Amino acid sequence: MSNTPSSDTRSSDSLITTDVETGSNDRTAESRATAVATRDLNVYYGDEQAIDDVSMDIPENRVTALIGPSGCGKSTFLRCINRMNDMIEVCRVEGEVEFGGKNVYDADVDPVALRRRIGMVFQKPNPFPKSIRDNVAYGLKIQGFDGDVDERVEESLKGAALWDEVKDQLDSSGLDLSGGQQQRLCIARAIAPDPEVILMDEPTSALDPVAASKIEDLIDDLAEEYTVIIVTHNMQQAARISDRTAVFLTGGRLVEYDDTAKIFEDPEEQRVEDYITGKFG
Repeated sequence: MSNTPSSDTRSSDSLITTDVETGSNDRTAESRATAVATRDLNVYYGDEQAIDDVSMDIPENRVTALIGPSGCGKSTFLRCINRMNDMIEVCRVEGEVEFGGKNVYDADVDPVALRRRIGMVFQKPNPFPKSIRDNVAYGLKIQGFDGDVDERVEESLKGAALWDEVKDQLDSSGLDLSGGQQQRLCIARAIAPDPEVILMDEPTSALDPVAASKIEDLIDDLAEEYTVIIVTHNMQQAARISDRTAVFLTGGRLVEYDDTAKIFEDPEEQRVEDYITGKFG
């Protein structure tokens, strides 16, 4: 990505300590409207606070990476955006998450309808024990889609860079695919209902490097049409694929949020530099 300098132009004091391949897009060269915004967001699991007063604006059609040590609230923050935390009985959310000009926690917001517009891909591939076709079409059937399902399935598989590999085996079980293919199948399933935002919770952590690289390339393509918000523990991955990076540290606090190049090369906070360079975490 153009927002992360290539190894031959990176300054000598860059915090990226190993070479990072960069793409050629220039998404950061132009400003974008806000897709998702949080205002004074606090999240509690019982008496334990997981997110501490987080306010941030996430731009549309960009890749925003959430990084930080384990237990700092990254995944909790991600799940707040499409109200997945509603499924945890002891979870309490205070503050606002704005999407489409609406606080998604308002009483009149239907969480199921919200998740059609904000899809999610989880850490481990979780295809249903159904055919490849039925996996992708699942969300369409739930929402009563009245268009050409087969056409949408094909479009979604192409969008997930999987069509050419599975087009002759659509009736085969999704569970028969490799791990990387299963994850791309889950991405196809997520984009089939035509969401605006895609949330990804460590989508490559369970994959081998080759499969992970394909997912990274796919994320870059997806940002042309969708807003992508990804949790990752991989510093190099965040530097490679994201336009903006948010750094969460202990206690669920958002310590710094800026263009990815700024975070990795010249962060404002010493704690961020210490984390990125491996002094803790």
